[in-house]
Amino acid sequence: MQTILMAPTLIAYVLISSMLADTMLIPVGKGWSRNSVNANILRHNSVASHENDQYLAYYADDGFIVLAKRHLGSKQWEIKKTQYSGNVRDAHNSISIMVDGDGYLHMSWDHHGHPLRYCRSMAPGSLELTEKMSMVGKKEERITYPEFYRLPDGNMLFLYRDGLSGDGDLMMNHYDRNTKEWTQRQDAFIHGEGRRNAYWQMCVDTKGAIHVSWVWRESVDVATNHDMGYAKSEDGGKTWLKSSGETYRLPITAGSAEYAAHIPQRHELINTTSMCADEKGRPYIVTYWRPEGTESPQYHLIYHDGLKWRTSQIGNRKMFYSLRGGGTKRLPMSRPRIIVDSSGPTDKAYMLFRDSERGDRVSVAVCRDLGKESWQFQYLTDFSVGMWEPSYDTELWKRSRVLHIYVQKVGQGDGETIENLPPSEVSILEWKPE
Repeated sequence: MQTILMAPTLIAYVLISSMLADTMLIPVGKGWSRNSVNANILRHNSVASHENDQYLAYYADDGFIVLAKRHLGSKQWEIKKTQYSGNVRDAHNSISIMVDGDGYLHMSWDHHGHPLRYCRSMAPGSLELTEKMSMVGKKEERITYPEFYRLPDGNMLFLYRDGLSGDGDLMMNHYDRNTKEWTQRQDAFIHGEGRRNAYWQMCVDTKGAIHVSWVWRESVDVATNHDMGYAKSEDGGKTWLKSSGETYRLPITAGSAEYAAHIPQRHELINTTSMCADEKGRPYIVTYWRPEGTESPQYHLIYHDGLKWRTSQIGNRKMFYSLRGGGTKRLPMSRPRIIVDSSGPTDKAYMLFRDSERGDRVSVAVCRDLGKESWQFQYLTDFSVGMWEPSYDTELWKRSRVLHIYVQKVGQGDGETIENLPPSEVSILEWKPE
């Protein structure tokens, strides 16, 4: 029988009001805002840095992609409107970018079951883009959720779903910076067996290990999301392990997966959130669902303490809503991002989110000692960001423990409908946790 894991301890919650004094908002330009395509959690990444340069991408109001570049520490951006555009009326069709170890910018965009759209910069540091190109030439016709991840050696991974909601497989390509070529690393290594698909989140830790977790969905209805699977790779995605060290026999299926948490269907479990790993290689996953016997979805942290999986609730929301149907939903709470810092005497965690109960402001839940599971809530903006979801410069965080967060006030209708909103300011919110 499937069960929901509840919070194991009584957790303290403290609200610290007002915008933090140690934040800075750096404007970039005006972007499309009538849905969340520019500001949803699907973006890996919206903003990415390499050495002393930072890059950002967004759709303008006419649907064309804009690239921006600056030197870190500067407020001045080099802005270029590219030759590429996308179907901005579908919030799935987001833009993902990453910079490889040689300084080439890679971009993929405008996918919801579409052929591959991928290009890269003409030269290191350039905003001039190549023509669209193939990666490996197979299984590139039904792509959704393109994501880049940079490895410690400067090579990259590209993840995407091949197939449809409720019937799809997770694919992985590998980029070699020396040959400048992509190869297929895994073909359907998390396999839906034609009956379901995995909605995943992934991270690369400081030692180069890859961690992936996912929920299964049985149909196009988001209400059929269930459970939280887990796997890791210590050889760049070639072989996959359970947290115990046991080697998976690929592909991973619903029957062979390790589960970090068992969560039944129809409990408002959201898909496609985020995860990270600390300096010791321990994985942390954030998501939300409605605990058994309650009415309101709650944020939860699922993590491995080195011995076993644990689950704890973050906050105590009061607002009820039902998570049902297909397409992009208009939700009162964003999907969250988790960042963990274990470099000090205690393990610290930061969860970025947006919640209508908190005025739809950019917010952060802070735990200064995960051993005590006590969270404080702070606002990073004093204004509403609408239906925004968090994304940030992952590479800058790894290097300097500074958060540069993509911020834009956006709308979102239910099921791929839009709101009649004018273009809004795209900005980078700079925040250095204490």
